[in-house]
Amino acid sequence: MLHRRSSFAKRWARQSEALPLPMLPTTTIGSLPQTQRVRRARTAFRRRRLSKQAYDGFLRAENGGAIRFQEKAGLDVLVHGEFERGDMVEYFAGQLQGFLLTRHGWVQSYGSRCVKPPILFGDVVRTSPMSVQWSSYAQSLTGLPVKGIITGPMTMLQWSFVRHDLSRAQVCRQIALALRDEVLDLEAAGIRIIQVDEPALREGLPLLTSERREYLAWAVEAFRLATSGVRDSTQIHTHMCYSDFGDIIEAILQMDVDVLSIEAARSDMELLEEISPGQYRNCIGPGVYDVHSPRVPGCPEYEAQIHRALEVFRPDQLWINPDCGLKTRNWKEIEPALRNMVIATRHIRAELSQHPRAPAPKHREAALAS
Repeated sequence: MLHRRSSFAKRWARQSEALPLPMLPTTTIGSLPQTQRVRRARTAFRRRRLSKQAYDGFLRAENGGAIRFQEKAGLDVLVHGEFERGDMVEYFAGQLQGFLLTRHGWVQSYGSRCVKPPILFGDVVRTSPMSVQWSSYAQSLTGLPVKGIITGPMTMLQWSFVRHDLSRAQVCRQIALALRDEVLDLEAAGIRIIQVDEPALREGLPLLTSERREYLAWAVEAFRLATSGVRDSTQIHTHMCYSDFGDIIEAILQMDVDVLSIEAARSDMELLEEISPGQYRNCIGPGVYDVHSPRVPGCPEYEAQIHRALEVFRPDQLWINPDCGLKTRNWKEIEPALRNMVIATRHIRAELSQHPRAPAPKHREAALAS
């Protein structure tokens, strides 16, 4: 249960047949702007001032608008926007047995943003699908692939208050088994790309060096337990942000994801220096758009970022995406930002088509030699 059925090379060949994507596929990380209108509707539904039928109709309209927006922007892999989710952990915890949500248990997350961590008090059980409805509905609206997106087991654990009568490793495995069922239901519903987000993997690293190996072993095991049941043709993504990854790169390699997306724009792609292309042969999406800033990058800036990534990785390894989700931005910002990202990517594709050679990146030869 901890291993995919085939090696990455075999999986990638089957995924390429099932998902005929262009070179340097463009996508986003998952969430789209959580406008005041969306937040008000969610609050009204939670407080029973809006019926489920009316709320579902509202979400269908938001999903439809998001799909049309992404198609117009020219993205290759779409998302449903996550308008039904207030928080990436609380949303899933509210649908799993063993978790308790609070009304007023706010804690500071970063800056002025606050969250309400769930309380994990009992054995974790999934009684019904949690995200399939909206992912499959969005997929029904377009011929382009739509990613199904869920929160990973380590992040669910790390961003909750956790019971003390079992080890964190045991609890994390319980969460992973519940999420495994969700991943398989997404696949059965026709979702061909499933992203399991793990931004808290690095955050959970113990301060004591002597404890880190054991932690990373069970954290990676939990991720693989959640994701390894799918067919070779189903593509597994993960997203990581909020940290440097040099000291957990070995664990990232062992996760055996098909596509890894990471925050890289704010470091001007310096993070890629920590990931040896001689070791990492799967696909990677280094962020090219800093979503923490309202500034809209121009096409030349995107092209420069993509060229820096191409100095480290082959074109057939690279995906193009923002650093993180777009829930904190507004539509007026992301519309030109994503349009410029797509235009810049198309410029690079044209360059590569005129020069179809795939030279070893300047850092790759040194890595292979070592």
